[in-house]
Amino acid sequence: MKELFEKKQSWTQADIAQIEYSLLKGVMGCRTMEAVEASMTYANYLNSIGITSSNYPIFLKVLGVRNHYVIDALLGTRDPFLFMSSIQPNYFIVATCFSFLAKYHPAEIYSKTLGIILGVFQATYNNPLDGYNLYPPTIADINSLGKHLIEEKGQDDLLNRSILDILDKVSELEGQGKDEEMEDLAVHAHNIRNNFFDSTKQLVQVIPDVILKTEPNLDPEVDPRTQKPLAEVEGQAAPKAAPAAAPAQEEAQEEATEE
Repeated sequence: MKELFEKKQSWTQADIAQIEYSLLKGVMGCRTMEAVEASMTYANYLNSIGITSSNYPIFLKVLGVRNHYVIDALLGTRDPFLFMSSIQPNYFIVATCFSFLAKYHPAEIYSKTLGIILGVFQATYNNPLDGYNLYPPTIADINSLGKHLIEEKGQDDLLNRSILDILDKVSELEGQGKDEEMEDLAVHAHNIRNNFFDSTKQLVQVIPDVILKTEPNLDPEVDPRTQKPLAEVEGQAAPKAAPAAAPAQEEAQEEATEE
């Protein structure tokens, strides 16, 4: 029995790393005010060190957080479209960005998150064939991109315009003669773009209706506690205590009490 109580649990570095990751996942879930504030602090730290070719997967992880306070902290004052411009797009980055678009409902994604994603696609498909060789999108990927067009806002909206430009680049793959899948992809991108511009047509005629449906009962975003400027907090000093009576006054008071 003594040996049982004295037995120590051994923890490997992998075990500890798994615990840390589980806790970080809870923080990134942003289900409580404390989790949102912790995520904001973590995002602020990432913003301060900057995105590089060796740490970008962590930035992508934070980019997937469904809380605009966290995304604002990650971005800081940077232009969303240029946020990832310092690193070369690769298969993992582009695939992850398409997966983000797939999981969000139309009009649900935060505008700055969408701007970051579109900035990656602009860099990737600026040369359509090079972009296709890097990451060949599927029809489902193009539908996930097209569903975030907001028809009511028109083509002058910055995000709409950017999506339409990317679809236009992908449509240029038509006639390249590489393979049938690329031809189908280019035609589909062209059709989505045309249906947006044609006032007699709708996106639902080219993108499946189930993809375009919105979700009215989403969980509300958790807000952090109200933040106050440090100078304001420091200015709220505790009220000063009443000054002590002078020694002469204390003696006079004691004599009056004795009389």
